[in-house]
Amino acid sequence: MESLMKQSPPIFRPKPGELIEGSVVFRGKNKLLIDIHGVAVGIISGRELRDSFNTFKDLSVGHLVSALVLEEENDEGLVVMSLRMASQRKAWDKFHKLIENETTMKFTAQEANKGGLITNIDGIRAFLPVSQLAPVNYPRVNNADSTEIISRLQKFIGHTFTVKIVTMDQEAGKIVVSERDAMSEERAKALEGLKIGDSKDGVVSGIVKFGLFVTFEGLEGLVHISEIAWGHVKNPAEFAEMGDQVRVKVIGVDGDKLSLSIKQLTKDPWEEVAERYPVGKKVTGTVVRFADYGAFMRLEKDINGLVHLSEISHTKVTDPAEALTIGQKVDAQVINIDVDERRIGLSIKALKPIDKETMERLKKEREAESEAKASKEANPTSLKELREASEANQANEAGFIASKTGKKYYAAGSAQAEKIKEENRILFKTEKEAEGAGYSA
Repeated sequence: MESLMKQSPPIFRPKPGELIEGSVVFRGKNKLLIDIHGVAVGIISGRELRDSFNTFKDLSVGHLVSALVLEEENDEGLVVMSLRMASQRKAWDKFHKLIENETTMKFTAQEANKGGLITNIDGIRAFLPVSQLAPVNYPRVNNADSTEIISRLQKFIGHTFTVKIVTMDQEAGKIVVSERDAMSEERAKALEGLKIGDSKDGVVSGIVKFGLFVTFEGLEGLVHISEIAWGHVKNPAEFAEMGDQVRVKVIGVDGDKLSLSIKQLTKDPWEEVAERYPVGKKVTGTVVRFADYGAFMRLEKDINGLVHLSEISHTKVTDPAEALTIGQKVDAQVINIDVDERRIGLSIKALKPIDKETMERLKKEREAESEAKASKEANPTSLKELREASEANQANEAGFIASKTGKKYYAAGSAQAEKIKEENRILFKTEKEAEGAGYSA
């Protein structure tokens, strides 16, 4: 008996957590029976049949399969096993190799929250944060509106991304992945060959108050609101929609931050503006907006002109809305043009006749202004008067004044002249300032 015992194989005792290979002896709709070395039978059922590799789907009687032991023996004397947990063990091994080799993996989103996208790989929670999405998929929204972000992310449920693992916590059973990192090599190659002045076909990936985001070749750049069109752009959303195909010009490269332009791929309408709108020409435009200093009129697409407050009427106007309305068609005359500054000056009053009464009033106003100017030049305020009006210098009497030209200071008739002189230099730091202000004895 002892001899037979010594010659017999060791007694097999499966241990929980052990990965064991066996052959399928029975395959039911929701159950597998596994022969384990001819000395035990294992059972795999329910959710333990489902793994990320769909192993159960391809199994038939006689196939070899690896499963993880959950219990040594159940009430029926069967070893309880799991394909899901075996797959999880394999998944962790796979994750370690992916990190070691810096390779990518697939991530199919199952859930979304405002922080990002989530999936479950055999009980391992994989998280793809919003910040780690590639530029083409990043949810660009105004004011980081969480409701809008979640709405955008929910559209990715069921979508498969190529990602890289950035952190892994086996004890907690979770990993964090990045689509940006997975595409970094592709972006680096695209950036290497990118030059200022290049034209690219791209897709609008974001619309915000300050411009449009456009992606191409794994890169993303910003078309600032000032680079969307040659005319005034108030709302970028009026010029493009998400997913639109657009052609852009690269106008700036700062690391992986790109500045793009749409308008620079079209002819600048201002190149011919000077010819079409010479000074003195009568034009018809539409009032499109008001400013504190006047009203803007649209003459044609992307070309506006300014009617200054002083050019609206022969009578004084303090608010353009008092004389004009938005959408009103108005005749005006071109009074100046600056192509470099992209400005056209217009006058409405230049085309309006002026009555005798208004003409007389304007003449009197001009004469009064001329008289006041002449009086000031003939009788400039003295430094003495200025000192008397200043609380800090009320005690200072005459003894220091500026010459009419303001080129020199001098003191007279007082032992405190130097003190007064220095005190009044506070009022005029230089002789030139005194001259410019018109002060004299």
